Amino acid sequence: MAEFSIAYNHVLVNEGGYVNDPDDPGGETYRGVTRTNFPRWDGWKTVDLLKQKSGFPKNLDADKELQKMVKSFYDKNFWRKIKGNDIIDQDVATSIFDFAVNAGIKTSATLAQTVVGATADGIIGPKSIAAINAFNPAHFLAAFTVSKIARYVHIVEKRPTSRKYFYGWVRRALGE
Repeated sequence: MAEFSIAYNHVLVNEGGYVNDPDDPGGETYRGVTRTNFPRWDGWKTVDLLKQKSGFPKNLDADKELQKMVKSFYDKNFWRKIKGNDIIDQDVATSIFDFAVNAGIKTSATLAQTVVGATADGIIGPKSIAAINAFNPAHFLAAFTVSKIARYVHIVEKRPTSRKYFYGWVRRALGE
């Protein structure tokens, strides 16, 4: 079965640290947690306190409690919702998890379900898990990557200001 810690470390590489890009609909973001989408996350209190201290934003990464909050947040709000522990192949689980963090759980689940021929309802349940686990992992990853890139093209077409993120998203989809 896939391990959360491996997938989590992969996501952290992709999500980086603190940013507050006015063109990003998520707004202020720390390690991929967006204030717009998760305004009640307890970590924001710590981020706001550390903004007042010297060394911001580097001081965020040194705060051990904040790092525990980030890890717990991803476990509870993403890994468990995609049923990551029930997915056999680590790379498949990591890819679904990473895309859920980047594009939303429902979007990632729907694309994964579409790839494996399960009912595409955006909720990974026992039937979806069975279909994902029965699917050839290499074929899944190839088809899922193409689906992710198509989703990014759609986003840029709808929101041209997101074009500056496109190549980074594609590199992320390719696992670079």
